[in-house]
Amino acid sequence: MADHDELAGALRAAVRGEVDFSATARALTTMDASNYRRIPRGVVAPRDAEDVAAALAVCREHRVPVVPRGGGTSTAGQATGEGVVLDFTRHMNRIKSLDPATRTAVVEPGTVLDELRAAAAAHGLTFGPDPSTHARCTLGGMIGNNACGAHSVAWGTTADNLRELRVLTYRGEPARLARGTDGLPARLAAGIETLVAEELALLRTGFRPLPRRISGYALDALLPERRTDVARAFTGSEGTLGVLTEATVRLVRPPAARALAVLGYPDESTAADAAHLLLPHGPLTVEGMAADLVPAGHGLPDGAAWLFVETGGESAAEARAKAGELCRASEAVGRAVITDPRRQRAYWRIREDAAGTATRLPDGGEAWPGWEDCAVPPARLGAYLREFRALLRQHGLRGAPYGHFGEGCVHIRIDFDLLSAEGVRRYRAFSAQLAELVVAHEGSLSGEHGDGQARAELLPRMYGTEAVRAFERFKDLWDPDGGLNPGMLVRPYRLDENLRFSALPRRPVPVEFSYPGDGGDFSAAVRRCVGVAKCREKSPGSDGPGTRVMCPSYRVTGEERHSTRGRARLLHEMLAGEVIGDGWRSAEVHQALDLCLSCKGCRSDCPVGVDMATYKAEFLHHHYAGRLRPAAHYSMGWLPLWLRAAGRAAPLANWAVGKRPLASLLARAGGLAPEREIPRLAEQTFREWFAGRGAPAVAEVLLWPDTFTNHFTPGVGRAAVRVLEAAGRPPVLPPGPVCCGLTWVSTGQLGMARRVMRRTLDRLEPVLGGLPVVVLEPSCAAALRTDLPELLPDDPRARRLADSVLTFAQALDGWTPPVLGRPVAGQTHCHQHAVLGDAAERRLRAAAGLNGELTGGCCGLAGNFGFERGHYGVSVACAEESLLPAVRAAPRDAIVLADGFSCRTQLWQLLRVRALHLAEALAGPH
Repeated sequence: MADHDELAGALRAAVRGEVDFSATARALTTMDASNYRRIPRGVVAPRDAEDVAAALAVCREHRVPVVPRGGGTSTAGQATGEGVVLDFTRHMNRIKSLDPATRTAVVEPGTVLDELRAAAAAHGLTFGPDPSTHARCTLGGMIGNNACGAHSVAWGTTADNLRELRVLTYRGEPARLARGTDGLPARLAAGIETLVAEELALLRTGFRPLPRRISGYALDALLPERRTDVARAFTGSEGTLGVLTEATVRLVRPPAARALAVLGYPDESTAADAAHLLLPHGPLTVEGMAADLVPAGHGLPDGAAWLFVETGGESAAEARAKAGELCRASEAVGRAVITDPRRQRAYWRIREDAAGTATRLPDGGEAWPGWEDCAVPPARLGAYLREFRALLRQHGLRGAPYGHFGEGCVHIRIDFDLLSAEGVRRYRAFSAQLAELVVAHEGSLSGEHGDGQARAELLPRMYGTEAVRAFERFKDLWDPDGGLNPGMLVRPYRLDENLRFSALPRRPVPVEFSYPGDGGDFSAAVRRCVGVAKCREKSPGSDGPGTRVMCPSYRVTGEERHSTRGRARLLHEMLAGEVIGDGWRSAEVHQALDLCLSCKGCRSDCPVGVDMATYKAEFLHHHYAGRLRPAAHYSMGWLPLWLRAAGRAAPLANWAVGKRPLASLLARAGGLAPEREIPRLAEQTFREWFAGRGAPAVAEVLLWPDTFTNHFTPGVGRAAVRVLEAAGRPPVLPPGPVCCGLTWVSTGQLGMARRVMRRTLDRLEPVLGGLPVVVLEPSCAAALRTDLPELLPDDPRARRLADSVLTFAQALDGWTPPVLGRPVAGQTHCHQHAVLGDAAERRLRAAAGLNGELTGGCCGLAGNFGFERGHYGVSVACAEESLLPAVRAAPRDAIVLADGFSCRTQLWQLLRVRALHLAEALAGPH
């Protein structure tokens, strides 16, 4: 094989797109969403089919394998490889045409499914297959795996929805795939005709007529009676036969209205027994899941397992009537028909997040893919699940099945121990026995996600050796050099090779945070990211207003390293020490984390609870240990102390920042963005104002005088006091300065953060008692709720304080406010969304007649982030995603709400709009 630099140079000379052989690019593509890890030589992002041909020519000349990759959400390992990875998401992601008359679209392989669905929706059309990763998976990946999704009951698999494919073989031969062999190179056409003629009996008898048979190559599609459907035979080939450059897909017209029947059953097997009996009613989908994957307070009807059955009609009444008929025909113990689109979306979100939530068991145990999507005939699903559960018990394993019950396809994550030799042996033994069980039920090892490395070794048990030899023959016909994704489907790696966990440290590394959900193990915390890539979704709040924050920097840059998954991958490789070899000092990890806004959105929005803000603080702590830090860490990280030291010099400080040359000098010295205005200090702090009015005789709450409220916006504190007193909850302030430590945490100065937190606990101890602690600044409330107990896990006072924290609205629950009757616009603070929740805020706004939704996403300022030099462009771009457009579009009489000081500052500096804290809105003008 070629030398690293020689190969990279040859590719750069031949390809117009990006060629990246850096440690960062390689680390980002070592894994997909599976248990497997392979280190590539480099990554190429081709611009078009000519670039693909050029890259293939170079790789062929240097005898280097090629792996096509889309969104990297494969769960069986087929999107990883040792050679050159072709990343189609950067450039080859266009919808080239869409024809409503013929109901077809021409797309490039990197097109994200939801982008195609959005374009088709403008014409009343959609693409039928809809896997739960629809907001980030690509059409190329769907074709590679023959993806299905929830609505395959109605519209089939990806293979059922293709018209034509254009591909390049490893040898650079262009081919047009449809029915018949006319578009193929002569050698391929002749080879296929020969293969079919010589294997005719096998092709007619060796392939089960199962709706979800995804395993192996679909060689039966080549039969003459199926019109030699080469495109269908290619679909599901996992990048082993050719490289897709363009696809013509079929679009369908969905019903005008939908209803969701939710049917409850005593257990999952009973639900599975019932699923196929609902198919004669013509549902669009029949999905199943049990209580162990459903969050508390779900509002589902009675039962311990549920079927989600969607019906359609030309009107809402017709769809609802079909759902009602289906409910009456079922033997469910609980029934509900959901017609409100928002409630439907909330229930579907529970189902779609299962791929992530299933990786963590209720007791915190880790569960993994590997047997993610077996399928059996739908009528046998209940019996199969009972035997499957028995096999789990036999091996001492646990998991929570869910999935496409109407088509007999079950997803599950299982708590395999893939860290020890004994655990891996058990994984292998279980896999062999489960394969036999699936075959005994006339099923398919894969019903949606492909075989990859997880199941290909076991294909002889499903198909027999004769069919597997035919698979090898088909592979060799297309790819005689073995250059495309070797080790997948034919002549595969063993299912227990290349496991992603084998390179990680065997003992926990010393860290500062306690990582309570991961047993104190930073490696386990990083392992939370299984690659489902919800962080790669392009639009915030896609599930409704204010419902999602993660991941603002990725949405702005579009670069994988700026996604939560990308950063987790880099941390994984930092711990592994192979691709990234300098540990906590890694420049690659530092560069990726530099644009993390520490918004904490991933803590709630990531299905497995990755908390990149905490990981970033941990990394910065170690990265700068014993070294000089950036100036911004000293200026903004130590901001509470600087402001306290300023004392009564606020007028002088404001005069200084008002003089442009002096302000520029101060900004440069402090590492601040030159584009930013330095906020003015209040000439009377909130604490000074409160001391001047006297404490109440009896206090109901302790009001937290955070740094931002105290020194910059004391009007927020004054308004909160007036409202709390009007509500019969008079507040008292702590007897001296207190601080949550947030600025030190966000800059990774964790030793100082601990000292600040301990001093605060010492100061509060004599006065706190049982008083609730009302915190006006959401970021400070979130720090007290999470960072405080996770940095001081051995101090019981930290947990007591964390548990006593309330937001302003939570402290007013049950109070009837004055009715203002005004529209509102603005944004729910990202930390509020991620840690605190906003249900109380919604109730209080509704009670006050403050009508309208606050937007989701992130304001982009994010504490110190938007003030740091080099971050201004990203900060503004984040604000332009949701917040600024929402405020610009607000009615003239709208109250703009933003409880966070950063959000209010961003609005003032970018739009000259004065936003209010909810306390100010309720207090009214004074």
